[in-house]
Amino acid sequence: KALYATGLFADVRLEQHGAVVVVIVKENPLIEKVAFEGNSAVDKKTLEGEVQLKARQAFTKAKAVADRNRILQIYLRQGYLAATVEPKIVEHGDGRVDLIFEIAEGPVTKVASITFIGNKAFSAEALRQVIGTSESGLLDILKNNVVYDPDRVALDRELLRAHYLKAGYADMRVVAVAADLDRSTKNFSITFTIEEGPRYTVSAVAV
Repeated sequence: KALYATGLFADVRLEQHGAVVVVIVKENPLIEKVAFEGNSAVDKKTLEGEVQLKARQAFTKAKAVADRNRILQIYLRQGYLAATVEPKIVEHGDGRVDLIFEIAEGPVTKVASITFIGNKAFSAEALRQVIGTSESGLLDILKNNVVYDPDRVALDRELLRAHYLKAGYADMRVVAVAADLDRSTKNFSITFTIEEGPRYTVSAVAV
């Protein structure tokens, strides 16, 4: 277990020959270089800064899978929900390998519509101006907030809450946020369900 934990060995076996214990190990190959193929939406420098495996380090499958997941998270944050990443190795035959991440970005997943349910004090158009996520349209090239980002949608909940609080709706709640993917267009429709509650006012101020 201790030898496996070093990350240097692909296989460790113990054999006993009389009073002698023989440890048989198979070393992990060393990485000659790390490369990325198929990436255009995310530059190489960004990907290199995200992965943990580097040249002249020992290759392990577990770390390669972890790096693949990190790359997928980058694409997820930029709206590429259909992106796939496959780590491949090219063996040189001398205990060295090239690690190549093959990336298929797929289409960017945008937000086709934003709907509000339960809003009475503010129109849907007014609330769309409050949140950070925007609907896809003709000017998409000028905006980067039309792609679906679950982190941004989570922030939108807080922005709506703050907007209502400033207007006196202290009990306002965002009951639910539903993000529905249209399989044909590959775009999302987002629905915010709101409970506004009563509007509180100040009846008197005394000193």
